Amino acid sequence: MKEFLARKNIVISAKRYGIDALGAMAQGLFCSLLIGTIIKTLGTQLALPFLVEMGGFAAAMSAPAMAVAIGYALQAPPLVLFSLAAVGQAANAMGGAGGPLAVLFIAILAAEVGKLVSKETRVDLLVTPAVTICAGVSLSYLIAPPIGAAADAFGTLINRTTMLQPFWMGITVSVLVGIALTLPISSAAICHSLGLVGLAGGAAVAGCCAQMVGFAVMSFRENRWGGLVSQGIGTSMLQMGNIVKNPRIWIPPTLASAITGPIATCLFRLEMNGDPINAGMGTCGLCGQIGVWTGWLAPSEKAIEKVGAVAVSPTALHWIGLVLVCFVLPAVLSVIFCHILRKIGWIQEGDLTLPQ
Repeated sequence: MKEFLARKNIVISAKRYGIDALGAMAQGLFCSLLIGTIIKTLGTQLALPFLVEMGGFAAAMSAPAMAVAIGYALQAPPLVLFSLAAVGQAANAMGGAGGPLAVLFIAILAAEVGKLVSKETRVDLLVTPAVTICAGVSLSYLIAPPIGAAADAFGTLINRTTMLQPFWMGITVSVLVGIALTLPISSAAICHSLGLVGLAGGAAVAGCCAQMVGFAVMSFRENRWGGLVSQGIGTSMLQMGNIVKNPRIWIPPTLASAITGPIATCLFRLEMNGDPINAGMGTCGLCGQIGVWTGWLAPSEKAIEKVGAVAVSPTALHWIGLVLVCFVLPAVLSVIFCHILRKIGWIQEGDLTLPQ
């Protein structure tokens, strides 16, 4: 059996399913729903109907994009990979509000089943797609509704609890989602699957920004402008290797997120009512800020459903809160905390240097 699984490139591991597949799912979401939402919003604001239509086309393909991306991460053969488009559509549709999480589980299972039969018969062109699609759609009927319902219920609990306890939940959501962003998993996919919007979405944005801006600014002396851009606009995940060597370098941005989270939820009442995926993006391509902005002008269906969001005309206070929570406070707080840790010897010169 081990030899057969090895020949089929089926590796049952937490890394492949929990890191590779989840990360690829986020990329699929980015290349469909997220970019589509941005294009659609620009089209709406600029009164350009073709951009609105273009963005709608991209957003509508989010489920197939997620499933195909997951299959790609699992190194599925071409016939399995292409068949996953139908599987993703079925899992998302039957999973309801928690459809993205259903897509993750079902696409993984369908891809592995498809790989088992791939190139095992002379009619592979018929057998592999048929088995992959039948397995995936059957699983969608069976487990997508409960998976979707569980994800939706948990996300609703987080959103409502944050509204009732904005201080403590502001800290919790900000810290946990920020940590997820720096870890080699996908905070964007997690936020999208759970449907984090409103104050919870705002706290998630705060936590992600604290990690990205924090690492970018506090490591400026080692990495200069290249590091500032790659971490501040790219991802703080670049520091993961250094974190493994010296976990203490993670303290400053994490403490910053514990402060900016409740400031976002309690002081500025910062809500992220765009698409939930933006809540887990932070300053990556400024997607977190774009999500907040689009949520002000035209709340997403998820935000309307989850927290009853309505469109607002942003005031100066809205913009001040966004800039302080996403950029100024994370930079200042992380530098202060990092300076303290450097003074006591917990962070040494070179500990934050990115590999070339």
